[in-house]
Amino acid sequence: MKSHPCDPGTGLFLRFGVMMAWLGTTSLSLLPAKEFADMNIMELLNESVTSASKKESPFSESATAIFVVNQEDIRRSGHSSLPELLRLVPGMNVARINGNEWAIGSRGFHDQYANKLLVLVDGRSVYSPMFGGVYWNAQDMLLEDLDRIEVIRGPGATLWGSNAVNGVVNVTSKSAKETQGGLITSSFGTEERPTVGVRYGGEIAPNVYYRTYLKTFDRRGFVGSPDAGADDWNMTRVGSRVDWEPTAAALVTVQAEYYQGRVGEHFEGVTLTPPFATEQDLTHDNFGGNVVARLTRRFSADSELTVQAYYDRFQQGDGDITETRSTFDLELQHRFLLGEYNEIVWGAGSRYTKDRLDPTFYLSFDPEEDQEYVYTAFVQDEITLIPKRLKFTLGSKFEHNEHAGFFAQPSARLLWTPTSRQSIWASASRAVRVPARYDRDSRLNAAAFQAPGDPPVLISLFGDKDVDPETLHAFELGYRVERDNRLSVDLTGFYNRYDDVMTFESGVPFSEDTPAPTHTVIPLYFRNGVSGETFGTEVAVKWRVTDWWKLIASYSWLHMRLEPDETAERQNPQHQVKLRSYVDLPGNFQVNAALYYVGSTTTPRDNEYVPVDSILRFDLGVTWRPRPGLELGIWGQNLLDPEHPEFGSFKTDALAEIPRTVTGKITWTF
Repeated sequence: MKSHPCDPGTGLFLRFGVMMAWLGTTSLSLLPAKEFADMNIMELLNESVTSASKKESPFSESATAIFVVNQEDIRRSGHSSLPELLRLVPGMNVARINGNEWAIGSRGFHDQYANKLLVLVDGRSVYSPMFGGVYWNAQDMLLEDLDRIEVIRGPGATLWGSNAVNGVVNVTSKSAKETQGGLITSSFGTEERPTVGVRYGGEIAPNVYYRTYLKTFDRRGFVGSPDAGADDWNMTRVGSRVDWEPTAAALVTVQAEYYQGRVGEHFEGVTLTPPFATEQDLTHDNFGGNVVARLTRRFSADSELTVQAYYDRFQQGDGDITETRSTFDLELQHRFLLGEYNEIVWGAGSRYTKDRLDPTFYLSFDPEEDQEYVYTAFVQDEITLIPKRLKFTLGSKFEHNEHAGFFAQPSARLLWTPTSRQSIWASASRAVRVPARYDRDSRLNAAAFQAPGDPPVLISLFGDKDVDPETLHAFELGYRVERDNRLSVDLTGFYNRYDDVMTFESGVPFSEDTPAPTHTVIPLYFRNGVSGETFGTEVAVKWRVTDWWKLIASYSWLHMRLEPDETAERQNPQHQVKLRSYVDLPGNFQVNAALYYVGSTTTPRDNEYVPVDSILRFDLGVTWRPRPGLELGIWGQNLLDPEHPEFGSFKTDALAEIPRTVTGKITWTF
């Protein structure tokens, strides 16, 4: 749907474009600027990140498109879940489906089951090998204990392995040493009813720190759901973390958590008798737990060894199927300096995962139980060509998957820092998405119908055990500049080439007697039949206007060309604009606002793709600290529209409306 020239979203887009042009012109010229007082942007550019190179390095020296959501962003946004926090990231497309599901993607292929985004929480992968994506309603945490969310837009497979195709989300929590004392937080509103979090940390023995926490919430389903409460969501999570520093150069971390909760959804199944569909409200009793142990030993400023192991087990319902999975993962990483100009990072790992997928008529798997071994190794060499000016990084990940075989995922990155305030980088890389269990072993009965006098007809989707991994060849070019101590601009352009992307291919109809009655099956098979390209640009700006006012803005443009299936093209917005404002007022008041514009898309509904209009969203929040350790806040979200759709579900033709919400929150630290 085309935007009207006077549409608010279009006007915002045009004004934002003028602002970007001005910033680009003044930044490239590097004209002398007045020095400002207080905190400057250079401190943010020198902030350390770890996701780009698996070692701490300044943000300004990262030869990749990376963005950091820090604790200030988390606190001031008013968001209460990890998926909603990803709205803050430039270029990240976050669309809410209902009260407990999201469709999240980066640089295209945005979908309810987006399978090209790797997500990790404290080094533990939460990417599901069953469908190739993330159960977002199982990823919850006490947000006050998060240190940061680092997001790589684009491939990160050389370091992080398969499925890190279009991006990597790396969620990192604070150490136990940083969370000493107590914290109690509670929120209540039109969606929250209520949320309560409790955490306490202390020192068990000299240099042995701990924290333990509990979080529970009950969130109501959205207005416009098929039935009241159909998509309710509640969860209780408990956990602990212990950090031991036996010496100044060693750290041992052990953390564990357990959760259980209830997730509701409206589901439309398939039958072989009229009316050939069943509508029902399902409730899933989900649970899970994990234990992570990590040893870090620093031998010198240029040499460090890390060994990490984790065990994860969960049960998750989705539609009318239940996945039960156990995973054990072991990884070693070593960093050292070879000579004067070569910094080597290498590592190896193995993963074992076992699942059970209880069959239903709607969705079944052959076999119902499966196990998988994955072995990996990687090496990366950061070569200093000109000290403090030019670096070249070359590396590759090598992986053997018993279902997908052996493959390599190399990358080459060049970083040039002509001045202390500028950096220019370029990269070329290859990434692989391994076929999930759904691609290989599934049968999904999608629809049924019957003509008068004929047997019923069943349309079924079948996996193919011989499908190949999807591949990406990506090329990026980036530029970062700090115009003065108050303003920074981060610009990235990218071109991606995709091959062997999954699609469906029709087969020869056949007759089937089981289950009764006898029916004709029209099969569709998974095939590596789609190829194409995407290209675009992303701009992020941070501007401290005054000592008491800070702006963070971004614009992203995406273009996709896929053949022969163009479905994914229409599901991704071409334009996104994001603008946040942080204002500090006298009396310890803070006013926090955010404006989001998302271009028009399409979404699945009634076995076809229907248009979704562009969205202009405005959030506003006020926080007040009447005394040290006590904060009160109130936020309104989606204030411009009482309700609007963002994305539909493949499991129902009902399109939920995302409502305007109001939430109050109180946090006490002691």
